Amino acid sequence: MSAPLYAFDFTLLDGSPARLQDYAGKVLLLVNTASQCGYTPQYAGLEALYRRYRDRGLVVVGFPCNQFGQQEPGDAAEIGAFCQKNFGVSFPMAGKIDVNGATAHPLWDYLTRTKPGLLGTRRVKWNFTKFLIDRQGRIVARHSALTKPEALAGKIEALL
Repeated sequence: MSAPLYAFDFTLLDGSPARLQDYAGKVLLLVNTASQCGYTPQYAGLEALYRRYRDRGLVVVGFPCNQFGQQEPGDAAEIGAFCQKNFGVSFPMAGKIDVNGATAHPLWDYLTRTKPGLLGTRRVKWNFTKFLIDRQGRIVARHSALTKPEALAGKIEALL
């Protein structure tokens, strides 16, 4: 039986459809992102992890979100150009979504329900919250924006 995570679909930044099922058997790092945030430089760390481990089975997916301080105001073209120009992002980027509330993308509703944060809170508190998923589609860790991508290298290696 397939993991519940793999039932979710999303749209890529270019408007094309994507299915998490297509990433079955990979280690996933799912991150809500923003272009005008104090944590935006984490794009560089995410890209470094992706380039270092993609051939061993890591897929990083960025999910732009404008719910925190309106720090992702751009449209898909602007977000993509920003990520490419400033950080050379080559990992998949989803179209802009909400991660909290009644309009939260179903994937993010599932992630936050399945792996609550500190003190059991479901709500994503800020940009660059990271969910680490193993090859079987299980959410193994949730990390706040305070956790730099490079700090996840050991956990990622253990899952690869």
